[in-house]
Amino acid sequence: MKFFFPDSHDLVDPTFDFVKEQRVFSGSRQQAQQYAHEVFDSPPYDGMLVSKAIIDGYAKNLRYSFTQVQRLKRIGIREFLRLDNPAFTERIATMGDCGSFTYVAEEEPPFSVAQVLEFYEECQFDFGLSLDHVVLGYSPEDTADTATLEEWRRRFDMTIDFAEQFLLLQKTDRSPVSPIGVAQGWSPRTYAEAVTKLQNIGYDYIALGGMVPLKTGEILACLEAVANVRHKSTKLHLLGISRFDQLGPLDSHGVASFDSTAPLKQAFMDDKNNYHTPGRAYTAVRIPQVGENVKLKRAICAGTIDQDAAQRMERQCLQTVLQFAERSGSLEAAVSALAEYELLWHGKKDDSARYRETLSERPWDKCNCSVCKKLGVHVVIFRGAERNRRRGFHNLFVLRNRLQNHLST
Repeated sequence: MKFFFPDSHDLVDPTFDFVKEQRVFSGSRQQAQQYAHEVFDSPPYDGMLVSKAIIDGYAKNLRYSFTQVQRLKRIGIREFLRLDNPAFTERIATMGDCGSFTYVAEEEPPFSVAQVLEFYEECQFDFGLSLDHVVLGYSPEDTADTATLEEWRRRFDMTIDFAEQFLLLQKTDRSPVSPIGVAQGWSPRTYAEAVTKLQNIGYDYIALGGMVPLKTGEILACLEAVANVRHKSTKLHLLGISRFDQLGPLDSHGVASFDSTAPLKQAFMDDKNNYHTPGRAYTAVRIPQVGENVKLKRAICAGTIDQDAAQRMERQCLQTVLQFAERSGSLEAAVSALAEYELLWHGKKDDSARYRETLSERPWDKCNCSVCKKLGVHVVIFRGAERNRRRGFHNLFVLRNRLQNHLST
């Protein structure tokens, strides 16, 4: 089972000084900074997925500048993302998709099948997903109202039609891009129906879309229904899943690959599960910067909080946490400083117990990834993009290792 990480220009600055909190890079951010696979000794994923929508789709979704798009199409995705590290024993694969969630509210996709295939060929992807249109809902018993079911069926049929056109065009052009047909559905029955149709069209690699909001039980129910119609040679890809508590059943139901940004995003978007380990997740220690925290800035501007006092408390938190990590300070002093500062910047929240647990168990000392070995306690400090994104990179590393350990047992 392979893990693909969707690219969205998630980079870290190798020149960033965590003590002075300053950077020294100059020039192009994309060329001067590092992707996750450039931070570790071995890649933290098996492949990278890039969506057409973030490169030349709607303006509001764009992540690439005009210059970057031109450079990407000139040199290809592998060179652009710097994937070919001679030290890696395994090749990082590339996969392109159309980014259907970015135009989910539209009547139809903003691209044609021909434009999507042309994009994949220009960028020189290994795999390309057929054009699709997300079905906005899940109803295993078809209990939605008639109008909703009709719209779901329209998107379902449209996606199947696109897949048929895509495969025909790929074969006619003798395209080197390996085709993956996308299945949309709103129930186990309709996902099974879509897989049947795609297999009849000629696909042996099929991606199940619309999985992002589904719970683990719902995903497994769809996979069980698909298992009844899936040919033994047909491989499955799960698009955008966020739950990884059932790796065994995913593998046994023919899931050959999946993509997800969840491990990265949980590093700074989850309320408590920020730092992942093979057995559990820990809450990151929040020490927000006075000048960056919206609530603090408003209170300072309103005159209800003294800026100098806030900055002293911020520095005290950093100092006591670093001293504890270096074994020259006490856990109690660190937790006390964190609780006092949290009361100031949040007002009601008290994560003292979670902070105590994270600091006392010192999970960063038990991890052998490059991020933890280099950053130490900084990897569990929730503060600024450079720390937060590196913690996300660590989480990617943990997931990849979980997959490898699962497959080796």
